[in-house]
Amino acid sequence: MLGVLGGATALAAPPSTGRASKAKTVAKGAPPQGKSDSTRPARGRRVARRAVGLVGVSLASYRVPNDCSGLARLAYQSVGVELLSHGTRPGENAVNAIYRRARARGALHWKTPQPGDLVFFRETYDRNRDGVRNDGLTHVGVVETVAKDGTVTFVHRGGPGVRRARMNPRFPTVRAQKGHTLNDYLRRADATGRARLTGELFVGYASASRL
Repeated sequence: MLGVLGGATALAAPPSTGRASKAKTVAKGAPPQGKSDSTRPARGRRVARRAVGLVGVSLASYRVPNDCSGLARLAYQSVGVELLSHGTRPGENAVNAIYRRARARGALHWKTPQPGDLVFFRETYDRNRDGVRNDGLTHVGVVETVAKDGTVTFVHRGGPGVRRARMNPRFPTVRAQKGHTLNDYLRRADATGRARLTGELFVGYASASRL
């Protein structure tokens, strides 16, 4: 949300290295079985394209909050999805509510993301202003592309406005390597500790096809 350089749900841990189940049960919110799998990435690309189109644009004129959740909602509204249609709980921030939706629909994952997938981060600012890094989920972005080295470029609303940022979960504590940025800073240094990179605050992804 705002404050990023750029009652919380317990964060799900990344799955073990075992292979994912091949059960045919369709998660709630997944595309109907009659549709070809080829329609799924197309939906994500439309979400990503909408997010990219908002880079450098103020969200103040839109009917969403001028923050990271507003950017994600606008991107998904382009494919007819309202990420907060289920509402928020008392004291819950919008990022946490979107994450809760993703978990309920079986959309959370830690694989290589696809364009349009959501990417979640924790502790990007001191939301409760208690001087402790205990704020849980606080930021969300929309995946644009993934490079061969695993660097994810995503669009988010943080700091000066809607912009791109990079993250590489393979090297979460590395700022740059061989002249290429792997992780941008997402939290500035403050009384609670040093500045943090995107990879250090990464939580997980949510598949565009299941949201």
